This record gives sequence, structure tokens and C-alpha cells, in this order.
Amino acid sequence: MWDFSVSRSLGLMGRTMPFIALRMAVYFGMAAAYVIVTGTGAGIGWGIGALGDEGFRAGAIFWGGAIGFGLTAGVLYILREYVLYVVKAGHIAVLVELLDGRGMPSGKSQVAHGAAVVRQRFGEASVLFAIDQLVKGVLRVVTGLIQGIASFLPIPGLRQMTGILRAFLNISVGFIDEVILAYAIRTGSTNPWQSARSALVLYGQNYQPMLRNAAWLTIIVYGLSFLVFLLMLAPAAALVWLIPGQWSAGGFVFALIFAWAVKAALIEPFAVTCMMEVYFRTIEGQQPNPEWDAKLSSVSKQFNKIKDKAIGGRGAPGAGPAGQLPEEGSTP
Repeated sequence: MWDFSVSRSLGLMGRTMPFIALRMAVYFGMAAAYVIVTGTGAGIGWGIGALGDEGFRAGAIFWGGAIGFGLTAGVLYILREYVLYVVKAGHIAVLVELLDGRGMPSGKSQVAHGAAVVRQRFGEASVLFAIDQLVKGVLRVVTGLIQGIASFLPIPGLRQMTGILRAFLNISVGFIDEVILAYAIRTGSTNPWQSARSALVLYGQNYQPMLRNAAWLTIIVYGLSFLVFLLMLAPAAALVWLIPGQWSAGGFVFALIFAWAVKAALIEPFAVTCMMEVYFRTIEGQQPNPEWDAKLSSVSKQFNKIKDKAIGGRGAPGAGPAGQLPEEGSTP
């Protein structure tokens, strides 16, 4: 079935309550921003709509709410690097230490300690964000390799099934990319690009157990998120009732936003913790396989960009010529 311990992952999450509280504040703050700005936009539209007939007012309310929603989405898109750097990566840094049985340093909060570790490993937020985006591209290539291999098997209807599988597994990439970042933190590397390269190769040579567990977690996460969405429909509808003109699509949209906030704040860190446990246990004692390094190089432009950065990266001891995979310190 799966290789992770639900109870252990929940226990680790419980030990990182400062970060859970931070995630809740950040993501529920984002949800509140969507509601407030969208409602304000709809209210402005309602005021402008008073200058015309009922049809004009309905259109003004809709477009006012839509513009408010779009403006909020744009601002939060700009802030995505900060959220990844401070909230997600810092939480991962603390979870890595707890997974390895290390305690938190005295006299420093979890959030401050996590942020310090991330700065030490990745430097600027832009570096971490660039690595994360390239890693996601490489992970999607790995799922594409599975579809390509399966398409050659003489099984009727398999091509269509593998297409569905690939779409499903692409959703799970969001749980795995943060595990690749966790590898850089765990190895203590001063060259995050080389760590990402090694972590991706190790992931590729162990893709079967990783994708199997990611698939289970995708089912769990989106199943729980759907239940949260259903629970949020009633309060979301009540909020829409307060908006002038009762913006008809608002209840569904707000319920989705609140469900997303719960997923990002509480459910996703559980999935990432589970995947970290599986990944670190699976790769224990292994070294990156040069054959998988060559395979990823031949099919992924993103992986080659990571390799180029790794070779010219800061603090990359023993970095060899392009195409050669230097050894990295074994995980503790």
C-alpha cells in the first residue's frame, strides 16, 4: 500500500506548531484578502451600477468582484517567492531536523531557526524559487518517461490509461518538489544546485516507490480537500449574501479559496512530511546513478540548466566537467 507512517507524520507536524500557526496565518490571511477585496470590488460595482438599470448594475457588480479577485491574485502571485522561502522552506528545514532526531537550538524560535537554515543553504529567495521551478519541470519529465515506456506495451487501451496516470501524477509533483529541497537542507550542502541535481537523480532511480506513495497521498490530500470544500459551502454562501447584489458565483469561489487555505496550511505539510520519510528511507546508503544522470540530461532541458548551475555554483567541491556527476556527502 504505502510506506509512510501517518501517526509519525502527524506527530512531527504537532512538534512544529509554530510553523503550522504561521502557515495558517499566511494562507487564511490570503483567503481573507480574496474575500475582502472581491467584496469591496463588488460593492464599488454596486455603487456604479446605481447609475444604470438592473442589467447594468448586475454587470457592474460582477466585474467589480472579478477585478477585485484578479488584483488579489496578482499581488499574491508576486509574493509567491517570499511564501516559498519563509513559510514552506523554513518549515521543511525544521521537519528535516526532527526527522533525524535532532532537537531545536535553545534560545531561538522554530521560525527564526528555519529561516536561518534556509538562508545558509540557498542564500537569496530568488535562488530557491529558481531551483524549485526547474525541479518541478524535471519531475514532470520523469512522469512522462513512465508514459513513454508504457505506450510501447501491447495492451489495448493502455495508452489512454497512461495519459490519465500522467495527469494524476503531475498533480503529485507538488508534494515531491519540496522533498528535493529537503535533501539540500539535510546534506548540509553549500551548493544547492548540486544538491538538487543529486536529489533528482536519486529520485529518478527510485521513481517507482516514490510515485506510488505520491499517488496515495494525492488521493488522501484531495479527498480531504473536497470534504473541506463541502463544509465551507455554507459559510461561503453566507459571506456572499453580505455582498451587494449577492454575487452569484461567489459562494462556490469562496468555498474553493477556503478549502485551498486549509489544504495549504494543514494538509500539504502532512503530505510533504510523509514523502520526506519515504524518500530519505528509500535513498539511504545509495549514491546517484550516472546512468540516470545521463538519462535525465537527454530528456530534460531543466535538468541540464540545474547541472550547468551546479558546475558553476558556489562552494561546489570536486565539481567535475559537464556530464560528470560528482559525489556528494552521504545523508546523515
